[in-house]
Amino acid sequence: MMENLIRAAVDRGASTLHIKAGDVFRARIKADLVKLSEEPFTNEEVHDLTLTLLPNQALRDRIDEITDHDFAWELPDVARFRVNILRQRGSSMIVMRVIPWEVPGFEQLGLPDVLADIADKPDGLVLVSGATGQGKSTTQAAMIDWINRNRMKHVITLEDPIEYWHENIQSTVTQREIEHDTESFRTGLRSALRQDPDVILIGEMRDVDTFETAFEASETGHLVISTMHANTTIGAITHLLAMFPDSKEGLIRRRLADSLRAIISQRLLNGLDGVRIPAVEVLVGTAAVRDAILQGEVQQVILRLMQDGEAYGMQTFDQHLTKLVKEASVSFEAAKQVASNPADFELFLQTLATDEPEAKDAADFVSRDYFPGDE
Repeated sequence: MMENLIRAAVDRGASTLHIKAGDVFRARIKADLVKLSEEPFTNEEVHDLTLTLLPNQALRDRIDEITDHDFAWELPDVARFRVNILRQRGSSMIVMRVIPWEVPGFEQLGLPDVLADIADKPDGLVLVSGATGQGKSTTQAAMIDWINRNRMKHVITLEDPIEYWHENIQSTVTQREIEHDTESFRTGLRSALRQDPDVILIGEMRDVDTFETAFEASETGHLVISTMHANTTIGAITHLLAMFPDSKEGLIRRRLADSLRAIISQRLLNGLDGVRIPAVEVLVGTAAVRDAILQGEVQQVILRLMQDGEAYGMQTFDQHLTKLVKEASVSFEAAKQVASNPADFELFLQTLATDEPEAKDAADFVSRDYFPGDE
C-alpha cells in the first residue's frame, strides 16, 4: 500500500512526503501540502514503516531511542529519497524528500549561466550558502553534473547522506557517504587529498578543521565546492571569518582572498505557477573582491561590487528578484517577502513604475506582469 501511495505522489510531481501517526498521507505538490489518502496512519503503521526504511539492524534495534535521523532510501523505478525520521508527541514521523534519478541542469533549475563558468574553475573555493531547505544540495549536484558531462576529471564527493547519484560520464565521480564510506567530513577530506582528485565536494562545512583542510585543498590545485548555512554571500564571509580566533583573522582573510572563486547564495520562493524557484545572489572572486576581503571591507564594498558586477555574472538578491518579477515568474508579494531589504525593494519597483501612467503602486505595477517598455 505504501509503495503505491509513494509512487502516486511522485507521479503527481510531489517534492516531499509526510507520514505521521494520527494524520493522513500528505505530499507537497508545488507549494501546497496535499492530502493523498482518506484514513489516518496509526502509531503501529508508522512504526512498522520506519523499521522497513531504516538502513541497518543496529538502527532498527534502537528505534525507540531515535529522535532525529537522516539517511537515503530508494524505491526502484520511482526515485531516491532523503528520509528524516523524527519523534513528535511520543510517536515516529517520517518526512521524505524526493530526489529524482536524473540530476537537473542549471537551466532546469533556473540558475544563472555563470554557474557553468564557476564550475569550470581549475582550483579554489566555491561556497553555496543559504538556510536549510533552500536547495543548496541540488545546486551543488548540478555543478558536479556539469563537470561530469563537460570535463575529464576525478570528482570526489563527501555527503551525509548521498542524495543524487552521479554516473561516470566524461568524468569519474567517487561518492563517499559519511559513517558508511568514511568516518567524518574531516577524515574523508584529508584522505581525499591522497586520492588524486581534481574536484572535491564537501556536503557541509561543519567545523574549523574542515575549513582548514578545505583551504589547503583549494590552495594546492583542487576545486573545492561546499555549502554553508548563511543567508547571504556577505553573511557567508562574515560567518566563516567568525569561526576562527581573532589572532588568526589576518591569515584567514589572506587565505580566503586568495582561494575564493565564488559564493552562490539562494532562497526559494513560490513562482506564479506554484513551482518553487530560486532567487540567487552571486559573488565572483575578482581582484576587487579579493582586495575588499583583505581590507575587511566586506559589508558595503562587496555589496556594491555585486550590484555593479554584471559583466562578471554577479548579482544581488534584489537584482535577481527584480528580474524574476519583470519576467512574470514571481509576484511582487512573493519577491518582497524574501528581498534583502523589503522596503527598499518596494521603493525601487515603485520608482520603475512611475513611467507607467496607470500604475498606482508597486503591487498594481507588478500585477500586469511586465515593466514599462517590455510589451
